[in-house]
Amino acid sequence: MTDTHKDYEGAKLGMWLFLFTEILLFGGLFVLFAVYMARHHEAFHMASRHLDVRMGAANTVVLITSSWLAALAVAALKRGQDARARGLTLGTIALAGVFLVIKYFEWSAKFRHGLYPGSEHLAAGPPGEAVYFAMYYAMTGLHGLHVTVGMGVLGFAWWLMRTGRCTRADFVFLENGALYWHLVDLIWIYLFPLFYLVG
Repeated sequence: MTDTHKDYEGAKLGMWLFLFTEILLFGGLFVLFAVYMARHHEAFHMASRHLDVRMGAANTVVLITSSWLAALAVAALKRGQDARARGLTLGTIALAGVFLVIKYFEWSAKFRHGLYPGSEHLAAGPPGEAVYFAMYYAMTGLHGLHVTVGMGVLGFAWWLMRTGRCTRADFVFLENGALYWHLVDLIWIYLFPLFYLVG
């Protein structure tokens, strides 16, 4: 019986390269936001007042906590604490779900108040306000998609641990999943002040 060759360093490098492309994607959107904010600063400032800072702050705490749990899960698996690693991974996934639920209620409130691209309310207001909310939905929606993907990746990592395929001796999938999740958290840390605390 031959051992299956596994290139751990290659897998980690591949993940870092992928994360770099994600940084380029969101970095471009951040630059675009900065350009429009320079053109419509007052409208952006007024539009940001429609966002619920408490919900945004709550989601910030939720993601930071989930990222901490993901890091603890990797550390636990490296120590051979499989059950603890699985539990911490499930905790991370659960908090990701909490984030999406909060975002759902936040988006629902905006739609009820007519604050969405193409609405009559935004069409009647200053152009900068419509641009602000177009970018808000595009960037937070894209981030929400990344949260959903992250939940799937971590869920698969949990299944691999549950079936004995991700262990102390072979932990790279969970480690890469946690790296991806840290990036999701980091992006939100930039999105929160960008949209909710526009000065």
